[in-house]
Amino acid sequence: MLVSEFDYDLPVELIAQTPTDKRDYSKMLVVDPKDGSIEHKHFYDVVDCLDDNCVLILNNTKVIPARLYGHKDTGAKIEIFLLKDVGDKNWEVLIRPSKRIKEGSIVTISDELSVKVLSELEDAGKWLVNLLYDGNLYEILDRVGNVPLPPYIERKMSSEELKSLDYERYQTVYAKNEGSVAAPTAGLHFTVEILEKIKAKGIQIGYVTLNVGLGTFRPVQCDEVLDHKMDSETYSISKETADLINNAKEQGKKIVAVGTTTVRTLESAYKEFGCIKPCHSSSRLFIYPPYKFGVIDKLITNFHLPKSTLLMLVSALAGKDLIFKAYKEAIANKYRFYSYGDCMLIQGKNETV
Repeated sequence: MLVSEFDYDLPVELIAQTPTDKRDYSKMLVVDPKDGSIEHKHFYDVVDCLDDNCVLILNNTKVIPARLYGHKDTGAKIEIFLLKDVGDKNWEVLIRPSKRIKEGSIVTISDELSVKVLSELEDAGKWLVNLLYDGNLYEILDRVGNVPLPPYIERKMSSEELKSLDYERYQTVYAKNEGSVAAPTAGLHFTVEILEKIKAKGIQIGYVTLNVGLGTFRPVQCDEVLDHKMDSETYSISKETADLINNAKEQGKKIVAVGTTTVRTLESAYKEFGCIKPCHSSSRLFIYPPYKFGVIDKLITNFHLPKSTLLMLVSALAGKDLIFKAYKEAIANKYRFYSYGDCMLIQGKNETV
């Protein structure tokens, strides 16, 4: 299977540069693989699209202000992008411009935080660094870091008002566990009120944590789908959530995953254990057609980049032909795409796979 089979043309003006005024006012395309139907709704209609035979699972990871701007003692400006905590204050990072960096270089971010470059890694331009600070790192990052918006959001970050907007809106309302460098964007549409309405309808809610890395969104560089290798991302599932999911499956209830990161968490655990167990593990799971899902039944997800692993995942769930038909419909109706864009509810699995 070729990566080019998952390409499509998107007018650049449909790439959302800012969030909607209200989280739950984004558009929602409802797609049902059982009959191939496509409906146009808004996200606040999600309460009516689910029933008490559903269990909703969300990723409660929290985005950290991972983009750091600093300088060397020569005055050279350097950008550090935190990717992954590997212990002992050591992190995997991206550095720009890397040509100005060598092992042992010190980059000063602020009076509270500096970065010592340890070594260049073999993995796609990454570096290993040591963070020099005292106190709580995440509190320091809240003061000196910047929201790690995706590269396709190209607006200027000149005003404090705009930065404040991103600090709030590029985070789910249920974010809890720090560690992600990108938001689990399907969750951005939820409000506290929507979650309360879902609970009031008798729909149970559970949480997992997968710390989202850049690998989730990294473009596929090879020609053959099978040649692509996913980056490793850590995840954890609590006993409470494991019991909730296992009991729901025994009762024949439908598992509704919010976001592709939740899908990969649950399917990774299922592949490893044959069921959902409390665990802290890591995933390199690459889901593409044909894939037989062991846990999830429905999915709430945003619209994804051409030739991306995320587009391949949703194609595995709903069927590639239906997904591309839905994307064509979304483009024709001026849906907003990617992280700050609109969303899709996939109401079941493609049973022909």
